Amino acid sequence: MTEKIFLKDYDYELPSELIAQQPLPNRDDSRMMVVRRGLKTVEHRQFREIASFFKPGELLVLNDSRVIPARAWASHKDDEGKSIEFLFIKEDRPGVWEVLCRPAKKVKEEDWLVFDKNLEARVIARGPLGQRLLEFNTANVLDRLKEIGVPPLPPYIKREKGDPRFKKIDAERYQTVYATKDGSIAAPTAGLHFTERILAELKQKGVEILYVTLNVGLATFQPVRTEKITEHKMLEESFYLSPETARAINRAKKEGRPVTAVGTTVVRTLESAWAEAGLKPGEKSTRLFIYPGYSFRVVDRLLTNFHLPRSTLLMLVCAFAGYDLVMAAYQEAVRERYRFFSYGDCMLIL
Repeated sequence: MTEKIFLKDYDYELPSELIAQQPLPNRDDSRMMVVRRGLKTVEHRQFREIASFFKPGELLVLNDSRVIPARAWASHKDDEGKSIEFLFIKEDRPGVWEVLCRPAKKVKEEDWLVFDKNLEARVIARGPLGQRLLEFNTANVLDRLKEIGVPPLPPYIKREKGDPRFKKIDAERYQTVYATKDGSIAAPTAGLHFTERILAELKQKGVEILYVTLNVGLATFQPVRTEKITEHKMLEESFYLSPETARAINRAKKEGRPVTAVGTTVVRTLESAWAEAGLKPGEKSTRLFIYPGYSFRVVDRLLTNFHLPRSTLLMLVCAFAGYDLVMAAYQEAVRERYRFFSYGDCMLIL
């Protein structure tokens, strides 16, 4: 197969009604497409069967980053209407946050913004991608966001502002059950299917469950705007790999026990942390862009959701399982009416 380096190669037709708009009643109600790379076969299973695909001693690696309620609205200090929407990307330093805003033309340097009676900010800088840097009247911005913010759902999930029907559901379900470390502006969605019961079932079977932390930022859903994907430059995301997780995976690799990554964020964390002698623990950042032709060093198997056309996430999956097999599996998923994207079904690649 010739290398697929053009953006158009990663397009596919998706009926809009297959884009999941809300979670299923139970997390583990999801369907799971099982793709076997060696056999080049596809099976249709249920996520609640996932433990049957593991043996004692095998490793499952999860991203324990927690989604912050990063979406909030503000108005100018001299304007009563809260007509400007903000996405809080990351804390630059105490009391100073990098944000995106819409409509951006309404937010200029030195503007004063009011989010609520206890949270105000001054615009102190503008970034190269349209970001704004806001200096707040408190260092405890995240605490205030937990009071006034809402989950930063992706734009393909349609919600009316402040829709009470979904506010509580999204706050709970756009979050993994094992999320412990605040910092992401999007969920590591492959993990949304897990329940405490399924995690307990895996542990009881002897599966070693490990955690990494990658705070999902703009890089994960940054659009590719170059005709050749090889010219695309990933934005930076930070991650943390603990010494315990690094040691356990290094030991498994030496002993030939497979490592299953839950989601593309785990893949990028582990592959970014690899050195010649094995995984190196610590807090680091990565701009790693994985597309067909990449040689995987750590990850042996992958659980992932179905991703947007032309996305770096789809390119990573194609690199892992093979372009032809993945694109055929996606066509099969459309025919079989799988649910796509964040609240959708999943794919286990063996």
